[in-house]
Amino acid sequence: MAERSFAREVQDLKLAVGEEFRGEGILAVTKALLQSGVGYVAGYQGAPISHLMDVLSDAQGIMSDLGVHFEFSASEAAAASTLAASVMYPIRGAVTWKSTAGTNVASDALSNLSSGGVTGGALIVIGEDYGEGSSIMQERTHAFAMKSQIWLLDPRPNLPSIVAAVEHGFALSEASNTPVMLELRIRACHVHGSFICKDNQKPTYTLAEALENPVTDVNRIVLPPASFMHEQDKIKRRWPAAVEYIRRNGLNETFDGDIADLGIILQGGMYNGVLRALKLFGLADIWGNTRVPLHVLNVTYPLIDEDLAAFCRGKRAVLMVEEGQPDFIEQALNAILRRAGVDTALCGKDVLPMAGEYTADALIDGLGKFLDRHAPELDRARPPSAAPVLSDPRVQALARTVPARPPSFCTGCPERPIFSAMTLVQKELGAHHIACDIGCHLFAINPPFNLGATTMGYGLGPSSASAFNVPARKRAISVMGDGGFWHNGLVTGIGNAVFNKSDAVTVIVDNHYSAATGGQDILSSRATSPDRSTQHPIEDAVRGIGATWVKRIDRTYDVAKMRDTLRLALTTAVRGPKIVIASSECMLNKQRRERPLFNAAVKRGERRVKPKFGIDEDVCTGDHACIRLSGCPSLSVKRSDDPLKLDPVAVIDETCVGCGNCGEVAEAAVLCPSFYRADVVHNPNAMDRLLDRVRTRVIGWLQRRREAGRVALA
Repeated sequence: MAERSFAREVQDLKLAVGEEFRGEGILAVTKALLQSGVGYVAGYQGAPISHLMDVLSDAQGIMSDLGVHFEFSASEAAAASTLAASVMYPIRGAVTWKSTAGTNVASDALSNLSSGGVTGGALIVIGEDYGEGSSIMQERTHAFAMKSQIWLLDPRPNLPSIVAAVEHGFALSEASNTPVMLELRIRACHVHGSFICKDNQKPTYTLAEALENPVTDVNRIVLPPASFMHEQDKIKRRWPAAVEYIRRNGLNETFDGDIADLGIILQGGMYNGVLRALKLFGLADIWGNTRVPLHVLNVTYPLIDEDLAAFCRGKRAVLMVEEGQPDFIEQALNAILRRAGVDTALCGKDVLPMAGEYTADALIDGLGKFLDRHAPELDRARPPSAAPVLSDPRVQALARTVPARPPSFCTGCPERPIFSAMTLVQKELGAHHIACDIGCHLFAINPPFNLGATTMGYGLGPSSASAFNVPARKRAISVMGDGGFWHNGLVTGIGNAVFNKSDAVTVIVDNHYSAATGGQDILSSRATSPDRSTQHPIEDAVRGIGATWVKRIDRTYDVAKMRDTLRLALTTAVRGPKIVIASSECMLNKQRRERPLFNAAVKRGERRVKPKFGIDEDVCTGDHACIRLSGCPSLSVKRSDDPLKLDPVAVIDETCVGCGNCGEVAEAAVLCPSFYRADVVHNPNAMDRLLDRVRTRVIGWLQRRREAGRVALA
């Protein structure tokens, strides 16, 4: 069950030549793939291309009609390996994943793919994501492109440019027998616009034809002496062929301006931001007309030396806008200009941030410094900056008062009680080394739990604790999600622990989906899928690989049971890996599935009951231990109406989804009994109404009796 459905939008993928397509970037990519005659598509989800995988899944019927094979890959390495179909056969293939985390996983396959080269066009759609909002390490795909000599496209973030990049990507790959990466930032994936369509194309050579006519060429396999020949072929034939294609087809673009002695060279993905900054300086308009000449690198690797030197020649200064670090392009550009004898002054990371996302403020500040240094006489506007706002004493005082809000679990998340239980166990047994993993459960390192020491990669939680397999009074704890388990963790985590007779404890969080990437189905998903095989229990896989001490909890909200099971795992005399599988459905996906059905039933007049939880403020002591052990966003505080209570009391707001975790935590931790459950009945029947009248009368009688017994003070 994906985060959202594109069932309606994918119908536009059928649009024919001359018709206008409207939508967002990921839909444009899919349409471009179909227009290019792609034969197969695969990938692994992750921001910002998760929705691309969802679109491809929803468009599976349309692709099947065209003879295009699509599948969700088990990992990015599996996706990259899929491109092997284009090595020997003239079949166009595309894969996608989140970079650089995914490219790290896929790098072995990519190295072999780029070494031997491809026959059919091989396109890798990379979701680039860095800056303050990124969830991964701050690295660039550019490094992988240079390392393996894979060509890297970075189109301007508008739909016609993205579509053209996909189509040229396949052609460039075939012209140079080299795989091509297409880099899409968040701003490109979700930009909206339109383009004029072409007809969808069936593959000119199909996978079935390839199966029936196998081809073998030992010189394409990465073994000596062929591997040395591959490196020579890259430099002597493939690179010049790529440069020739890029120049002949004008993949990089130059936009002239009347301020001819200045210039800006920029990655294609930076075009919209740079143009906006120029407009705020009064040096461009909203239609893209610029006074400062621009050279847009829609291909950032390889660079075309002659074109760059020609653009810079005769200019007093050029600004290189290169997002992320290190400054690969700027360093190369310096070398290109020196070799060409061009003495143009080059600015880049000296006026722009060395690292991070190039936001509007960053570009305005950097462009302003460039103009002040090299064109102080230029008549230009002074755009507003966010700096004065941030330096305002009132804003700074607010920043000191309001604490930082780290990412946390969703309301009702079934993973929260796991870490509540872990906190209670550590209170009894002392602190333990806890190895984290990639996924929603990583939020446990933040307040209020503060659990976790390291995270090494998707599915690597148990193996990252493997060095601690030594005699000691305590055992290491590692955490791994079901997505990470099927991605990488079964072998590198559990298999490694079994093989090395690890005595550590591994908690596998099974929320029925690859929840952190948008709720896509995986092998252990409970749903029945017409296209994929699901409902394969994690427990069976764990036991099948050799683990024997395995406990499964099918309701993680039972905090007491979670606590007792974790305590047993940490204290049992049994040696070997201890596996605890904690299963409950992701609340976001559960709500997405059940809420529409619930609302529809209520609208039809059917009786439905929804649980709600509350706190009796007369009983609440105001110590807020419940919040420290839960951290649910629906738990907050308010001033008590009781003048004798100085501390705020806890309160549950309207975002509560009725999971019951707060009450379970209070009971397991022996906290105050202030939590209560109330069932909200929609469309009550006669019995409901009768019981309501009886309860109201009884409660009213008890209240009047209590009031009558109060001592009144004159």
